Amino acid sequence: MYRVIYEKRVCKDLDNIPDPDVIRILKVFDELSLNPVFPGTKKLSSRSGLYRARQGDYRIVYAINHKDREIRIILVRHRKDIYRNI
Repeated sequence: MYRVIYEKRVCKDLDNIPDPDVIRILKVFDELSLNPVFPGTKKLSSRSGLYRARQGDYRIVYAINHKDREIRIILVRHRKDIYRNI
């Protein structure tokens, strides 16, 4: 099992997302802790070491540290905005 760590801005990101979507996003965080590259996740070709998971219209950008068994959640944004901020 991997430990999930959140960047400070992730809390701000989640504050701007409707509650039903936040609940689904938190379920994705749980899934990532069990399997960091579960089906539907994708390595971002433009950024070394970053991955993306989808939940509805939202994207979760994260990094995996296999050595320490950690996942660092970097951003959670709407799909139209996510790639502008990486």
